[in-house]
Amino acid sequence: MSSCGVLKNSLLSCFLTASNISPPNGKKPKFGRVTSSLQGNKAFAVDNKVLARTLNFSGEKPLTPILDTVNYPIHTKNLPLEELEKLADELREEIVYTVSKTGGHLSSSLGVIELTIALHHVFNTPHDKIIWDVGHQAYAHKILTGRRSKMHTIRQTFGLAGFPKREESAHDAFGAGHSSTSISAALGMAVGRDLLGKKNHVVAVIGDGAMTAGQAYEAIKNAGYLDSNLIVILNDNAQVSLPTATLDGPAPPVGALSKALTRLQSSRKFHEFHQAAMGITRQMGSRPAHELAARVDSCTRGMVSGPTACLFEELGLHYIGPVDGHSVEDLVLILRKVKELPAPGPVLIHVITEKGKGYAPAEVAPDKMHGVVKFNPKSGKQLKAKSKTSSYTQYFAESLVAEAERDKKIVAIHAAMGGGTGLNYFQKHFPDRCFDVGIAEQHAVTFAAGLATEGLKPFCAIYSSFLQRGYDQVVHDVDLQKLPVRFALDRAGLVGADGPTHCGAFDTTFLACLPNMVVMAPSCEAELMHMVATAAAIDDRPSCFRYPRGNGVGSILPSNNKGNPLEVGRGRVLMEGSRVAILGYGTIVQNCLEAGHLLQVLGVSPTVADARFCKPLDGNLIRRLAQEHEVLITVEEGSIGGFSSHVSHFLGLNGLLDGKLKWRAMILPDRYIDHGAQADQIEEAGLTSRHIASTVLSLIDKSKDTIHLLKL
Repeated sequence: MSSCGVLKNSLLSCFLTASNISPPNGKKPKFGRVTSSLQGNKAFAVDNKVLARTLNFSGEKPLTPILDTVNYPIHTKNLPLEELEKLADELREEIVYTVSKTGGHLSSSLGVIELTIALHHVFNTPHDKIIWDVGHQAYAHKILTGRRSKMHTIRQTFGLAGFPKREESAHDAFGAGHSSTSISAALGMAVGRDLLGKKNHVVAVIGDGAMTAGQAYEAIKNAGYLDSNLIVILNDNAQVSLPTATLDGPAPPVGALSKALTRLQSSRKFHEFHQAAMGITRQMGSRPAHELAARVDSCTRGMVSGPTACLFEELGLHYIGPVDGHSVEDLVLILRKVKELPAPGPVLIHVITEKGKGYAPAEVAPDKMHGVVKFNPKSGKQLKAKSKTSSYTQYFAESLVAEAERDKKIVAIHAAMGGGTGLNYFQKHFPDRCFDVGIAEQHAVTFAAGLATEGLKPFCAIYSSFLQRGYDQVVHDVDLQKLPVRFALDRAGLVGADGPTHCGAFDTTFLACLPNMVVMAPSCEAELMHMVATAAAIDDRPSCFRYPRGNGVGSILPSNNKGNPLEVGRGRVLMEGSRVAILGYGTIVQNCLEAGHLLQVLGVSPTVADARFCKPLDGNLIRRLAQEHEVLITVEEGSIGGFSSHVSHFLGLNGLLDGKLKWRAMILPDRYIDHGAQADQIEEAGLTSRHIASTVLSLIDKSKDTIHLLKL
C-alpha cells in the first residue's frame, strides 16, 4: 500500500482539478440523471438553466418521435447523446404504458433503460452477444430489437415471452428465466468464439441479487482462470429482483457481498477518487496517462474499501466502477473504452441503478412493482380481480404459522422468495425462525438438512421449478440420510404467463423416485392445510407436498387454519360410481370431479377418487378401483414418470393389468408448453374436464357422445 500512498499524495492536486473537468467533446453535458416525482417530472440542466419535462404516465399512448425511428439496434448508432437521453425517456413511457395494459415485470426493466440503450448503441447484436441474467429486465431490449409492435402480447397466449428466448429473436443470445446463469453462458460463448477464431464481444448483465447464487461465483472463478475476453456488467440496485418484499418493506439481497457493495457505493472518498481517475483519463488521452489513471483507481479501491472491493480483482476480473447506471454518457464512455481494448480479458463493470427508476409509484412501492397485473399508470394502483378465496400460497403460509404457534421447533427457509412463497407472512410472526438464504437453492436444502440434524423441523419453501437447482442436495444431503426436511413446492404444474421456465412439471417425477421421500399433493386448500400438518408430524424421513399457482376452490377450512395430520399413504373416494374410475392426484382432482358430473349427464356414473399420496401409494384404494371397474383413468398435472407411472408399476406388479381392465394415464404432454393463460395451457395439455370425460367415453364405446362433448 506504500506505492498507493505515494500516488495519492503526489496526485492530490490532480484529484481536485479532475473532478470538475468537461466531457471528452469539451462541451458541458446537456442532460443530468433521471429524476422523478409522482407527476413524472424530470429536470434537465441546459446552459445553467433548469427546464422541466413531464413524462407521460397519463394512460394515453405517449408520443415517441425518437423511438419511432428505432426498429433495430443499428438505428441507435448515429443518435447523438442528447437524443439517446430522450430515447430513454420515451422507452420509460412506452414500457409503463404497455405493461399497464398487459401486466408483467415492470420495475426491473425501468431500472436498466439507460444501460440497455448504451449497450445497443456501443455493441452490435446479434453479432455481439448480450446475455441477460433471469431476463425479466429485458423489455427495453425487446423493444429495441424489432419486437415493439408485439409488446402488447407479452406473456400472453401466442404472444412474446416474458424472458429472452432464442427462438423468438436472434438478438436473444441465451434463453433465461432462472437466476445466475448469465456469466456461465457468456463464458462458454466467449471460449467458443476464441476456439472458432471469431472476433465478437460477449456481455453478461447480472444483478446483485443474482450474485448471491453460487453458480455466479463458479463462473467468475473460471472466467478469471481462462482469461477470455468477456464483459460482466453487475447491475447493482440494492434489491433482489424477485418478489422478495417483506410485509414491512423491500428486502435487500442477503450475504456478505451485498454488504461489501453497499459500503463501496456509500464511500464518498471512493467516489471522489474514482471520479478523479476517470477525469484524468478523459483529460489526458495518451496511453501512459490511461495507465496512470488505472493505477490510481486500483490503489484507491484497496485504500478506501479494503480487500472486499478487490474481490473481483482477486478472482481474475478487472474491476471498473461504480458507474452511474442512469447516465447514458458515462455508460457509453465506459463501454466504448472497454470495447476498444485489444485484449482486456474478463472485465467487470459495476453499474449502480435504481429499480423502477423514473416511475414514482414503482420507486416507492415495497416490492418496487416487480411483477404487476394491469394497473393505473397515473397512480400505479394495480387492478387486481377480486376473488372469494385466497391463493394456495397464502393458505400454506397461514397453515404453517398455525403449526409454528404450537411447535417452537418449526422453522422456515426460502431462497430470496419471501413474497412468492408466502414466508414473508411467517417472517412477520417469527422473525427469528425464518431464513432468507438468497438465490441459493442448493444451500437452502443443505442448510435445512443441517437444521434437521439438530432436532428442528425445517420447512423449505421453494418453487417447484427452482428446486431443480438443488436436486443433488435433496438426494445426497436429505433423502440418503433420511433427514426430516419438509419441502413445500409452490407453483406446481402449469403456471401461466411465466411459461416453461417456471412450469412445475417435474417435481413428482424427480422426488417420488427417492426411496425415503413421502410425496403428497392436495386436491384443495383444506387438504393443503392437512398436508402441512402431516409434514410437521413426519419426523423420521423427508416429505414434500406440491400446490399450484392460483386461488383455492372454496373448501371448508379447518378451525384456526390448523390442519389435522393425515394417515400417510391413504387416499379417499369423493364420488361413488360403477364401471369407470377416475383417480386424480393434486388439484387436478377438481377437473376429475367436473368430468364426473359431465359423465353423469350422459348416463355414466363414475367413481372419482383423490389419491393424496404418490409415495407411498394407497395400494388398497388402487386395487379396489382396478378390481371393481372396467376403466381406470389416472390424472395428474405433471410429467411422464410421475404419479401415473407409480400407479402403473403397482398395477403391473400386482397382476392387475393381466385381465380386462382398461387403464389410461392422462399427464402433461412430453414437451414444453409455452406461456399463456393457465386455462389455455390446461386446454393445450388435454387435461380439462371435457378431455377427461371424453377419454372415459372413448373407452366405453360412446364415440358419438365423445365428439359432441368435445364440441361443447
